[in-house]
Amino acid sequence: MDGQLCAGCGLCAGISQGSIEMRLVDPGYARPTVVKPLPPTVEARIAAACPGAVVAPWRQTQAMHPYWGPYHRVMTGHANDPDLRFAGSSGGLLSALALHALESGQVDAVAHIHADPDRATHNILSLSRTRADILAGAGSRYGATSPLSTIDALLSRDERILFIGKPCDVSALRLLGEQDPRVARRIPFMFAFFCGGMPSLKGTDRVIGAMGLNPADVIRFRYRGNGWPGEARAETRGGTIGTMSYHDSWGGHLSKEVQFRCKICPDAVGGVADIACADAWYGGESGYPMFDEADGRSLVLTRSGAGDRLLNDAVAAGICEVTDCPIAEVDLMQPGQVRRKRVIFARAAAVRVTGQPLPQMRGLLIGRAAWRAGIGEATRNFAGTIRRIILGRR
Repeated sequence: MDGQLCAGCGLCAGISQGSIEMRLVDPGYARPTVVKPLPPTVEARIAAACPGAVVAPWRQTQAMHPYWGPYHRVMTGHANDPDLRFAGSSGGLLSALALHALESGQVDAVAHIHADPDRATHNILSLSRTRADILAGAGSRYGATSPLSTIDALLSRDERILFIGKPCDVSALRLLGEQDPRVARRIPFMFAFFCGGMPSLKGTDRVIGAMGLNPADVIRFRYRGNGWPGEARAETRGGTIGTMSYHDSWGGHLSKEVQFRCKICPDAVGGVADIACADAWYGGESGYPMFDEADGRSLVLTRSGAGDRLLNDAVAAGICEVTDCPIAEVDLMQPGQVRRKRVIFARAAAVRVTGQPLPQMRGLLIGRAAWRAGIGEATRNFAGTIRRIILGRR
């Protein structure tokens, strides 16, 4: 896509009637390739929902925050199932709520990302129908994912499906629903997680290399989880194990490999999902989260009536425990998202000044968030984005 705005979600391939395929390109991002002529009507459908072209606006509700989006309630909590809490990236709440929706008969399957059994650092979309399936897919996967690349086939199934994806995936799915009534019929719940951006797969290879291992020899790989925040963990065919702290794997390697579209993302918090979850980090004296190992704790925001009712049902059934959380405390738990949102206006302005394409970002309060940034912070991000575009270092 022009301007390096592709998020890699796979929506275009999923509704292209076979005209587009998702392929990996250097340095390890999923990108569309046109393999046969694309009908103009299909191209128009893609353009109306592609998160590289337009980001779904937030629903207008009584409770709206320029960083955290619309919400019914804000809480912290965790899964009561100790295995889900341990395996999840934070407190296991997304997994627990998905399992509750499945076991209570509200959905027939859960569509979410699993590790590719044939390529340990790669990802595939799977349909989970049991606790064991959901447990196998628990935990973050910081690598190229295209969960919407088979969306037409998914919507053609005579099933109700709970979808879990990145904020850009959920945005694309919401906008597709404005054109395709099957989305509302087949997908009664959409979950998202706060996203720090999509790193390249070569970034993952560098993490493995820093463990002293050869990426080609790795047969199992976890980015984190199995504790909170949990370590990155690689296992080779010969049984050698390599580990790395979350602070070092994400902070030292993966965060430096994030694609350009993520750096200008106006909704990294899943503002149009029914439920969005994140790490409810404990802050240190510096105000930055501490990454010491602890019992997992999730931040959860319900954003729709359906999401709110599902959470209430799960709490009543003993599936999870939650405690109300003042919205101001989220700033302390997610300082990275605070910084990101308040400089998006400056970064977007830099993209426009250089004549590059920019996704439509209406209804996402980026202007209100920008007022909370200092002039120095805004200026640095404006100038830095221009410099990166000119030097081709996006």
